[in-house]
Amino acid sequence: MLHNALKEAIDVQFAQAITEPAELCQDALLVRLDNGVVIELRIASAEEYAIAWRWGDTELRIDTAPLHPQLSTYPNHLHTGEGQLLPDPLTHPGRDPWDNVNAVITALIGDPLLQSQGK
Repeated sequence: MLHNALKEAIDVQFAQAITEPAELCQDALLVRLDNGVVIELRIASAEEYAIAWRWGDTELRIDTAPLHPQLSTYPNHLHTGEGQLLPDPLTHPGRDPWDNVNAVITALIGDPLLQSQGK
């Protein structure tokens, strides 16, 4: 049910920035922005999520797989389009899922590669 609530919020909050309503899939939510970004949201809970997006040929992802304790934002982290692994500049495990999704979509509208986020 979490994806249903997120879909409704995205469709309202970002109506001017999406090309069509968010699409509910079996275990994900797809969001297509009018700047060409396609976002795939997989939100299991406030602590466990993966947010991946594609802009052109570049793919990036933020997730909470607890695999990189050396990063300051552990367990969440950013996989860049160049294959780098960096601290996550946008989301915080435990925060309301809508707040994390809102932060990511807002950032991607203006900066699909997160170049201004201090990567």
